[in-house]
Amino acid sequence: MKKRRNTAQRTTWPISIKSATKLVFGLLAAALISSTSYQPASAQEVIKLGFIGPISGGNAPQGLGAKNGFLLAIEQANASGFPYKVEPVVLDDAADPQTGVSAALKLVNDPAVIGAIGHWNSAVALATIPIFDRYQMPFIVWGAISPKITDLNLPYVTRVTPTLVNENLPLAAWAAKDLKAKKIAIVSDTTDYGKGNTQAFGDFFKQNGGEIIAAEAAPVGTTDFRAILTRIKGLSPDAVYFGGVITEAGILRKQMIELGLKVPMIGISGFYDPEFIKIAGPAAEGTMVSYPKSASNSKIEKLDQDYAARKFDEPESPYTKYAYDATGILLTVIKEKGIKDKEALAKAIRAIKYDGVLGETTFDANGQTQIPVEIEVKEVKNGAWTDH
Repeated sequence: MKKRRNTAQRTTWPISIKSATKLVFGLLAAALISSTSYQPASAQEVIKLGFIGPISGGNAPQGLGAKNGFLLAIEQANASGFPYKVEPVVLDDAADPQTGVSAALKLVNDPAVIGAIGHWNSAVALATIPIFDRYQMPFIVWGAISPKITDLNLPYVTRVTPTLVNENLPLAAWAAKDLKAKKIAIVSDTTDYGKGNTQAFGDFFKQNGGEIIAAEAAPVGTTDFRAILTRIKGLSPDAVYFGGVITEAGILRKQMIELGLKVPMIGISGFYDPEFIKIAGPAAEGTMVSYPKSASNSKIEKLDQDYAARKFDEPESPYTKYAYDATGILLTVIKEKGIKDKEALAKAIRAIKYDGVLGETTFDANGQTQIPVEIEVKEVKNGAWTDH
């Protein structure tokens, strides 16, 4: 009897194992090439830029206008073929240093945030800028004007606004020569901003032949200046200089008139805002402030047109243009240098010549704008700020 052959376990290969192995690896390679070579249009890298400012509370009108300048600059960049998709991150500092620090920490701990702009209040800026510098995040100040901010010379911090020294120097000369004031009383808040204004205006006014007959200070949040104003009234000043911001300025002016201290109230741009007029009411009439004069140019006219066309809920504030250019500077260096090296971005900001709505912005060795300051005097007439 013949032994039958067992064919049940026999396997027949149509090609050799070597050939099959080549085929499998070939198919895998083709699939890999296909998957990596196709990049959908939606794969544009997303980055974030941060904004911090007072968007609630008494100083909100300044912060809201600046926020809108920030948003407008980003929207225009995204619509014009910017190499990254930019997402704005807007945070409120409520004009409070502690709140500002919390906002700053939120930004620096988000790896998608490449840079930020911020602050109208100097006390808040002085609290946050060491954080941005320590975390090596480029930060441009759009509003706060204490000289200390750039005196610190933190490599990652720059500022597009002039300092309070730059504003007080021409205002003091104007008060002595044009207003013809001989004796001025100073009232300020107790912040670094208020102290800086008291020192700068007082020194410059005396250099112009004037006399400071009183220098009083009260904390932010003060609602009754009557005792201070009664003392000042007895000294018969030609004017009262206020070295604080909007809310306290409005209260002070209202109480000046109530007490019969009917002399001009003057100051720098810290309370140049419609909210001051709302708080002071009819007493606001005749109040005068200095404000850095912007060179008339086609870019700022276009900003005004674009802002109106965008139909923001809030009107432009005096700091809209500063925030707009600060954001434009960040976007420019990111486009040129990329996002990997933040030190390179910070150095590029310091070295920039940026032709924007403010004119040509350059920075000195400390990161302070070098745009020369020429002031214009604004006065409340018939319930509105107008040219003096």
